[in-house]
Amino acid sequence: MCADASDGTHVVTAFLRHRGDILVLRRSDAVGTYAGQWGGVSGFAEGDPDEQVRTEIREETGLDPGNSVTFVRDGRPVTVDDPDLGREWIVHPYLFDADHREVDLSEEHDALEWVSPTELLGGFGETESDEDAFETVPELWSAYERVAPTVRSIAADDEHGAAALSVRALEVVRDRAGLLVAERADYGDDPEEERDELAELAGRLLEARPSMAVLRNRVNRAMTDADEHAVDGAVGAPHVLEAALAGIDRALEADDAAAATAAERIDGTVMTLSRSGTVLEAIREGEPSRLFVAESRPAREGVAVAEELAADEALECPITVHTDAAAAHLLSREAVDRVVVGADTILHDGSVVNKAGTRGIALAAEREGVPVSVVAATDKVSTREEINLESGDRSAVYDGDASLDVANPTFDVTPADCIEEYVTERGALEDEDVGDIVAELRDLEAWRE
Repeated sequence: MCADASDGTHVVTAFLRHRGDILVLRRSDAVGTYAGQWGGVSGFAEGDPDEQVRTEIREETGLDPGNSVTFVRDGRPVTVDDPDLGREWIVHPYLFDADHREVDLSEEHDALEWVSPTELLGGFGETESDEDAFETVPELWSAYERVAPTVRSIAADDEHGAAALSVRALEVVRDRAGLLVAERADYGDDPEEERDELAELAGRLLEARPSMAVLRNRVNRAMTDADEHAVDGAVGAPHVLEAALAGIDRALEADDAAAATAAERIDGTVMTLSRSGTVLEAIREGEPSRLFVAESRPAREGVAVAEELAADEALECPITVHTDAAAAHLLSREAVDRVVVGADTILHDGSVVNKAGTRGIALAAEREGVPVSVVAATDKVSTREEINLESGDRSAVYDGDASLDVANPTFDVTPADCIEEYVTERGALEDEDVGDIVAELRDLEAWRE
């Protein structure tokens, strides 16, 4: 998309996200406008904004789009009128995920912070004195809203695992609660109405991905914590905001701890499939001597996982990508020491809902005497007995003209007796431990009553 300067001055603004926070930069005296104010990675869009935003990221942060920075989405431009400058800005917003927070500032900025996006609403770093609040460039929150996660984006996401999407869901709750807190200055506070609005939003998130228990459990925990910490009994937006922020931190810490526990078991030759961020981190922290990665149809996210691992200089082992159908053959011919997979959901009886193909690999591994480890935070245990298995697009299997039925299940169910252990932030669980966790998680559902 090319920018037409006739209808205003086109600029790009990129929000770099890492572990729920976004990067903001303070503009230095070297820039022509808004010196001393905070914004995203930005610059004039003299040609194609899609190309320019990547150039700005490289120049202003030293990070490489497509390597350590991954494009998430762009949003509709935001028009910003600045009467003091006599200019109309057309802001093209973008969202990228960053693998780390190591940033090399250019001369255009003299400071940086990683903050919750909600801090853009009233000046982040705010203390009791308004003079201590950090001022942002005009309409920075409006630009962020155009690329922020939504119920719709979570429902449509077929690239990320359940743990990542659960954090996105908490970000949706956080952002809306933060906006309601900021609006109190203009409209006053109505805790009951705020709580009702946020509860309705949380309910829509619960149904966005019904097969993902971790999303349900983590949203439930945030709403329950908000109810429990409202000392005056009036649960409002500030309580939900605090609970969502704490929930994001807790979720990330639980996933990290599960990965660290699993890493201790990863040595020798390992087979995996699909894209689990927790498994990916466990492999990086472990000491595999060889990796087999199933391509994971239909989206083939396993190929992207293999490429990502191959690019990791710290991981020095051969990596083999193979079709899902070849997994049983390879398990029978290669000396695989362990199968390591993630889980979208762990059911009450210990069976596991995960990417289609997991059941086949687990059954083949049992036949060959290869142990199967499921790596997941305990929040992935489901409190429900029913199973809601999502299906993919039929055209990914067949797009011809013949009168054919098409089966394209996205998930399958692996029996508990094919699984050696469940590796969580609490350590390795046995089958009988799952029931205790179900009881804990059911207590978090009381907020809906």
